[in-house]
Amino acid sequence: MPARLKTFARSALAALFLFSWLAISAAADVSFERGQLKLMTGQGRTHSFTVELAVDPDQRAQGLMYRRQMAPDHGMLFDFGETRRVMMWMKNTYLPLDMLFAAADGTVRHIHENAVPLSESIIDSREPVEFVLELNAGTVRRLGIKPGDRLSGAGIMPADGAP
Repeated sequence: MPARLKTFARSALAALFLFSWLAISAAADVSFERGQLKLMTGQGRTHSFTVELAVDPDQRAQGLMYRRQMAPDHGMLFDFGETRRVMMWMKNTYLPLDMLFAAADGTVRHIHENAVPLSESIIDSREPVEFVLELNAGTVRRLGIKPGDRLSGAGIMPADGAP
């Protein structure tokens, strides 16, 4: 390999490393508040989760990217602050996830199970929602979660106004 090409290759590799390091460092600067969330199933069961709250654009962009593990009773709640169609993806997300798309009153409208880690395929809410709850893959099946189940707490107010 000619010397100029070697120098260029080393420079390109160094630039790529620096860019990757800066991206990961910037991602690490995003912090999340935590809250408590309850999920009530149609069968009358209640499940509690500790969730990190992704409420601003930087937090929603970061999400669970670069994480390697999450406790079984934890998750991340994305609050979009308005009801709209939502598109998610798994870029830079190492954890397989179940996604619950919920209306403003906390009603689960759509569920996407076992989102593939690192995939750039779009995961569509299919209808306007205000919240997305991400849980470890398999949680939906294990707990029997279905559309129509209800989320409450962590900023979600049921239609009747009760906390």
